[in-house]
Amino acid sequence: MIRPLLPAALVLAIAPVSPCVGQPAPPPPGRDLAAACANCHGTNGVSHAGIPSLAGRERSELVRLVQEFKSGRRPATVMHQIAKGYSDEQIEAIAAYLSAIRTR
Repeated sequence: MIRPLLPAALVLAIAPVSPCVGQPAPPPPGRDLAAACANCHGTNGVSHAGIPSLAGRERSELVRLVQEFKSGRRPATVMHQIAKGYSDEQIEAIAAYLSAIRTR
């Protein structure tokens, strides 16, 4: 009786085990940070007002613009203060997330 179970036990013993089985994948790193952008730029970066949409724009362009706000090279009403609250790594993550969103 033990002998038929031996091959199954060996297969299970050497099979890779993933601790994430049945768990959803973690969200993209910039998603939670980009949620703050929705206040002005719309849900998922899609604006419906006079403020520009961010979704689908080039990552490098988004990084450049935020860095310009952060340094004060680009005039703004509040974006220069908001941008100063993010590290360069956080700005990169937000830009990567927003640029990956496809609009229609």
